[in-house]
Amino acid sequence: MPQLTLLTAEGATSTADLNESPGYTKPDGPLHSRVAYAAAHVVPLTWADNTPGRPAEVDWDATLDFRRAVYSWGLGVADAMDTAQRNMGLDAAATRELISRSAEVAREEGGSVVVGVNTDHVEAEHISIDEVIDAYKTQLHFTEEQGAGPVLMASRHLARAAESADDYRRVYREVLGAASGPVVLHWLGTAFDPSLEGYFGAVDWRAASDVLLEIIDENVDKVAGVKMSLLDAASEISVRERLPEGVRMFTGDDFNYVDLIGGDTVGRGDSHSDALLGAFAALTPVASAAIQALDAGDPARYLEILGPTEELSRQVFAAPTFYYKTGVAFLAWLNGHQPAFQMVGGLHSARSLPHLSRIVELANDARALERPELAMLRWHGMLRHNGIDVPGVLA
Repeated sequence: MPQLTLLTAEGATSTADLNESPGYTKPDGPLHSRVAYAAAHVVPLTWADNTPGRPAEVDWDATLDFRRAVYSWGLGVADAMDTAQRNMGLDAAATRELISRSAEVAREEGGSVVVGVNTDHVEAEHISIDEVIDAYKTQLHFTEEQGAGPVLMASRHLARAAESADDYRRVYREVLGAASGPVVLHWLGTAFDPSLEGYFGAVDWRAASDVLLEIIDENVDKVAGVKMSLLDAASEISVRERLPEGVRMFTGDDFNYVDLIGGDTVGRGDSHSDALLGAFAALTPVASAAIQALDAGDPARYLEILGPTEELSRQVFAAPTFYYKTGVAFLAWLNGHQPAFQMVGGLHSARSLPHLSRIVELANDARALERPELAMLRWHGMLRHNGIDVPGVLA
């Protein structure tokens, strides 16, 4: 049996049996027991100046082929989100082009796409509440013109400008009023972006959730759902239980998604969350197979398939959590979805070799390596390139 070489934090090596591909099959159409979006990343041109502060040069073929692969597994795509390096290397021009191209691919593939709407095209660090509203509306209208569903992302500008919860109520009221149809609200926790502390007018999630729910109740005809990314299952369940009828909870909890998505189906609660997850970009076939099991009325199989992935996801999203994008791109490279382990802004250097080794180990355990022998070949080559001896790999 082929042997994976792994690396500890102390620089020692060990080996593990390489598991075979699980052989998951693609569904005949979209999944139906849960609405699931994979928050997709971007692939840069390998020869581009992928260094911090440089404009993004995107490999559009690889980037869009990845989205086609997600659609082929029955999932939707959440694009131009933080997984695509919004506020961490993806500049405004590249963001607009990504939204436009991704929406076109969704139409071609018959897939569902939602995209991030933010205020990050404004270069000034501090702007007024009125300017925040205008900035949101600019991106909202562009997104709607492309035919994509909007996700109102948490705005750093708003977090800096807001003096009270009333400022949040006003911004969301005016922006939602300008939307032509329902949108998804996005609550991103400080583990993902420390500058968003106190979003919705309070540091305590209970007080902040009251404001969020008031915003939803006031604009319920314009809110399709809310994505919560606080990495706190209790807060998500609390908000989920209070949502108006017809408003979905999309879990963004990459630590606790198995039970949150399973919910009452697997005996873990009175309801369930749908999914909008960066983790699902890292393990799309596994996520699809698990939800297909729910579609078939087999919750035990769902837990058997998806349960082992949660430890992998916790490693990918380990602190500092905002560097999780490195793990997503690393797995895409291992699985053959991009030609090189490169990222916009040089972010591929944000995690250590032992951290990446643990991802390899857990992905192997969770059957998340789509082409195991290719993944082993690429990983061993990376180790050898960094001076780590690997049996059978030439210097």
